[in-house]
Amino acid sequence: MKRVINYSAGPAGIPVEVLEQAQSEMLDWQGTGCSVMEVSHRGKEYDALHMETMDLFRELAGLGKEYNVLFTTGGASTQFLMLPMNYLGAGKEADYIATGNWSKAAIKEAKRYGKISMPANMELEGERFVAIPKQGELKLNPAAEYVHYTSNNTVEGTEWHYIPDVKGKPLVCDMSSDIFSRPVDFGRFSMIYAGAQKNLGPSGVTVVAIKDDFLAKAHDDLPTMLSYKVFKEKFSMHNTPPCFSIYILNLTMKWLRKNGGLAAMGKINEQKQRLLYTAVDASKGYFKGTADVDSRSWMNIDFKLPTPELDAKFVADAKAAGIVQTKGYRSMGGIRLSAYNAVSLKDVETTVQFMEDFKSRNPA
Repeated sequence: MKRVINYSAGPAGIPVEVLEQAQSEMLDWQGTGCSVMEVSHRGKEYDALHMETMDLFRELAGLGKEYNVLFTTGGASTQFLMLPMNYLGAGKEADYIATGNWSKAAIKEAKRYGKISMPANMELEGERFVAIPKQGELKLNPAAEYVHYTSNNTVEGTEWHYIPDVKGKPLVCDMSSDIFSRPVDFGRFSMIYAGAQKNLGPSGVTVVAIKDDFLAKAHDDLPTMLSYKVFKEKFSMHNTPPCFSIYILNLTMKWLRKNGGLAAMGKINEQKQRLLYTAVDASKGYFKGTADVDSRSWMNIDFKLPTPELDAKFVADAKAAGIVQTKGYRSMGGIRLSAYNAVSLKDVETTVQFMEDFKSRNPA
């Protein structure tokens, strides 16, 4: 068996150590004689795992018990509608900062429930996004119930490198693609959410952390499975939760903790992005980055070669070399290397060597 270097943007790679533990426990988890997928979610074994996973998330994020950790389904895309459904309505407004494909999707859903303002809209002609706004460019709406932004843009390869000052308004962030990639002052947010399938584990579970004072403002009369208050009251177990996804989330966070937590991961990810962008910038235009330098993502490194034909050959040759999922998002083209936590520094070093070899063998 040979493991490839996997740059999938999601579902993304999972640490081998986590996969091996899950494999070893597949037939008999915790002495139950069953896999974690087969035991009752009301049983003591699963209940202990479930609650421990909530505590692990708070521990890694440095959050206190005033933050409620919820396990939902439907990915970040369901949060796009669940958030405004819980907080907006007749006469209510919210701020959404537009920096990419997924923030646009969130805005589209939010407009169904209230008036939406955009403190900044970074879209350029041709539906392109290349930059993150500066603090001074944000024009906040004093009437907004909350301010929402997407911390990392997987399609465009841009990322926020600061937390915006929203003048005391509740701050909500979609952190699906860069959560736990480095230390962040999570306590500055009223709510964060993240689909697990980038840095946290497999698809199937979305983690929401929501502060008590913000949760108290949520509406009460909502469909049961779209109410944050119900998720809190029922500990995300009103119905059967995605048990296996939560189990892998648990193992992945233990792997993070074992390997030094977010501080250690941040140092590794800083090295990874520096190596990749240095290879791009040193190529004398052969590899051309698509995002403004000061807005470049650490997680999604996007670039293009001199021709679409060379882009395609790069993807094919990389796959033959055991480096997979390098094709850019369909609306972007080019190359996208999604260097999430499970991509090792050694993987990146191997990739940089491949890039140099490819350039020498395939002149423009």
